[in-house]
Amino acid sequence: MFAVIFMGGIHTTTWAQTPQKLSASDIQLALKKLNVLGSALYLAAHPDDENQVVIGYLSQERLMNTGYLALTRGDGGQNLIGPEIRDLLGVLRTQELIQARSVDGSYQFFTRAIDFGYSKSIEETLELWNKDKILSDVVWVIRNFRPDIIITRFPPDDRAGHGHHAASGSLAAEAFDLAGDPQSFPEQLKYVEPWQPKRLLLNDTEWFTEKIVEESKTNDSLLAIDLGIYQPLLGKSVTEIAAESRSKHQSQGFGATGSRGSDIEYFRHVKGEMAQEDLFEGVNTSWSRIKGGAKPGKLLQTAYEHFDPENPSAIVPTLMQASEALSELQDGYWKEVKRKELNQVIKACMGLYLETRVGTNLLTRRRGGGGSNPGIAEYAAAPGDTLQLNIEAINRSSIPAVLQSVIFTNINRDTVTRLTLENNTDTIFSMQAVLPKDMDYSGPYWLKEPNDGFTFQVDHPWLIGRDETPASVEARYAMQIDGKAIEFSSPVIYKRNDPKEGEVYRPFVVTPPVYMNLPEKVMVFASNAPKSLTVLVRAGKSNIKGELRLQLPEGWRSEPASFPFAIAVKGGETDFTFQVYPPVEQSTGNVTAVATLQGQTYDKSIVTIEYEHIPTQTLFPPAEAHLVKLDIEKKGNLIGYIMGAGDEVPEALVEIGYEVVTLQSHDIYESYLDNLDAVIVGVRAYNTVDWLRYKNNKLLEYVERGGTLIVQYNNNYNLVNEHFMPYSLELSRDRVTDETAKVQFLQPSHPVLNAPNKITEKDFEGWVQERGLYFPNKWDEQYEAILSINDPGEEAQKGSLLVAQYGKGYYIYTGLSFFRELPAGVPGAYRLLTNLISVGKEDPEQGK
Repeated sequence: MFAVIFMGGIHTTTWAQTPQKLSASDIQLALKKLNVLGSALYLAAHPDDENQVVIGYLSQERLMNTGYLALTRGDGGQNLIGPEIRDLLGVLRTQELIQARSVDGSYQFFTRAIDFGYSKSIEETLELWNKDKILSDVVWVIRNFRPDIIITRFPPDDRAGHGHHAASGSLAAEAFDLAGDPQSFPEQLKYVEPWQPKRLLLNDTEWFTEKIVEESKTNDSLLAIDLGIYQPLLGKSVTEIAAESRSKHQSQGFGATGSRGSDIEYFRHVKGEMAQEDLFEGVNTSWSRIKGGAKPGKLLQTAYEHFDPENPSAIVPTLMQASEALSELQDGYWKEVKRKELNQVIKACMGLYLETRVGTNLLTRRRGGGGSNPGIAEYAAAPGDTLQLNIEAINRSSIPAVLQSVIFTNINRDTVTRLTLENNTDTIFSMQAVLPKDMDYSGPYWLKEPNDGFTFQVDHPWLIGRDETPASVEARYAMQIDGKAIEFSSPVIYKRNDPKEGEVYRPFVVTPPVYMNLPEKVMVFASNAPKSLTVLVRAGKSNIKGELRLQLPEGWRSEPASFPFAIAVKGGETDFTFQVYPPVEQSTGNVTAVATLQGQTYDKSIVTIEYEHIPTQTLFPPAEAHLVKLDIEKKGNLIGYIMGAGDEVPEALVEIGYEVVTLQSHDIYESYLDNLDAVIVGVRAYNTVDWLRYKNNKLLEYVERGGTLIVQYNNNYNLVNEHFMPYSLELSRDRVTDETAKVQFLQPSHPVLNAPNKITEKDFEGWVQERGLYFPNKWDEQYEAILSINDPGEEAQKGSLLVAQYGKGYYIYTGLSFFRELPAGVPGAYRLLTNLISVGKEDPEQGK
């Protein structure tokens, strides 16, 4: 039961990548692992919280079935490589974690908790998350994955430095006690059995325990273990593997250089049986831990001892005997885990390649040696569409192999082939199948339903805990190998040949028959004049006809009310422009594009996330934009913007009538800068833009001549220029996480609070996630602190907005989270930023 619900859909490599092909040394290591029946779960709060050295040691050196449970998907963090934030950032970071696990050979799990941003207390975190809901998820993962030991990254107290971190340690301790109790979350027992791990440990460090090295020499409850072990079969140390894994977290700038030699990690006993010397002390990790395990265990040991790296297939008959012996065991966790591992080893030993892909047969393109036209949206299909499925099978060994049938999940079609796979003879054959008309669209399962910003709405127990949505269609290959039955599976994928990259994989996705994209996420109306809204309509299938209209909030209207459309070709597109009229009064709401086809309405857009280090992700969020009618005035017109870690502030400024140019190093000279009404430096630019190291002085000279320079938040770690400001200030990690925290005006008569827009408390209503972050905590007296903000029960933070006159101009440093508020359409954020841009300008026409 366990494997059907949970384990069967989890892969050590994500299903949208090039298939994993094991080398002889990989096979030898996998053979060795077949005789290790132990498991470990590492548990923390976010992507990149995990200790990759520990996970790599458990998985690659100890050969344990290893997993990482991240409570969240990192939705509330920042993005150093692109514009994705919130839900889209969560998708990106999920895939980065999956890639990291593909490096260290372990599994990835999640709960339904949302990373809602920095939290200063465990109490706040657990209240907002709905503690029992997330606790049940942790128990669910433990009962499914059945770890012998659990290791936490963080202690359940203030030493953790983040409410989410501390909550992960607290939830782990509580779940450790509850997972084995049948009275706890009894509804789960329809699918799983109670499970009690042997022990719970804290992966302690000098961050948490200052004198941990000395303590480890005398405290029996604190293990010190050297994990810097060299693995000859892989040609790497555990620490080198860990660096490769950590480097997958590109959106967080966590590229790491491999280290070699001793690497001591510390493990503090928390609960369960205390270990004296070894993490798995008292845990039976041999085949004798399960009834009847001696027979398959002996056969697998024989296969390992007789493995010849130059002739791997020689042990396949023995492995097939082990497969039959495994089938004789009573169903259970280890039977399913080892079945999956064994099948992978058998495939690798035979050089057996099984793949099903959609679209045009790739064989002629591949042999043609040149580029190829991938076709119109061949990677996608709508419910009810007919697919061409191309099946490739080759056995690169002398072991007798027969492909008996291929069955497809979610498609009412199978093919019985009875195809003998001759040694090294590639076979490709095609068939057609129809997608069910009620088939679900592809996309992250946790985003299918609306959420409250703190926990995802996921009701199906077989999805809770999973790393990603299972493949839309899976092929299952029933085979006879050496006269014995065995089954393999693979996701149905899309593959094309790229002239530069060669073989390129992409997930096959199920799409709506029509989807609409709006060019802006936010439309801001600074007057009563209408604005044009162009809706791009794309066909997810051929020959669609329908009507397009806008669903608008009360008081808003569009002209015309609707457009008819017809698109003949799948992948074809056309656009329609509406005039959207705002109400007279200030107002906010959403506009949704709605298409009607044959009496059915559709309101989805299409979004893709494409980076080289992850598989392309395709999502179908609502086809909507946020509408904001606000009372706003501005001074100045031309803004220069220096992009930092990636944000959408420039697009937001364009929405309210500014002309924005992106500045590069070659633009930073006097005559060019002096044409600008203000220069804005993007978030974390002084952490990420190397040329600011030597061009920053030109920006300060621009201010001296009368310009306005607005610098958004930076982290005080790894600054490219530590003296980027005209007068001294010290960055800190101070922040205000309560987006509703009261804001006091320290300088109520200051121009940035009065011109051209009168800023009031109302302008701080409706903010999202936080007020701001990484505020300075010390600054020169030349700066004027404009605002005072504090989280409940804490001292006031006065460094969120600092303004200094420098020469004839103004230098402004702010940690206010404009990069979150503007894309969310927060009216007050627009009004305040406009004031910052306008400071020192006498009227809209005059500029500086």
